[in-house]
Amino acid sequence: MSATITNHIRLDKNGVPWIDQTNTKVVEIALDKLAHGWSPEEIAYQHYGQLSLAQIHAALSYYYDHEHEMHAVIEKQIEDFEKRRTASLDSPGRLKLKALGTKNP
Repeated sequence: MSATITNHIRLDKNGVPWIDQTNTKVVEIALDKLAHGWSPEEIAYQHYGQLSLAQIHAALSYYYDHEHEMHAVIEKQIEDFEKRRTASLDSPGRLKLKALGTKNP
């Protein structure tokens, strides 16, 4: 499928899709839908009215048109998070909290 950019969506120099004139990535809207099951109206509400329904629908449209690539991005983010979380288990701050007897530092 060829990449078609819809209104309200732009790709940055790294190919990351963003909602035009915002600091919101398309993947963030996709995650709102996937993780919470939110409707476009709920997504607009949760983003404090800073996104129009047209912008949200455009982001979801882009997501569905590029679902395979978007899921790869999400999986990479999860892997990166797990690596950082694992690396932080023995951080100086966490060890200090353990020494103080803090639960689940």
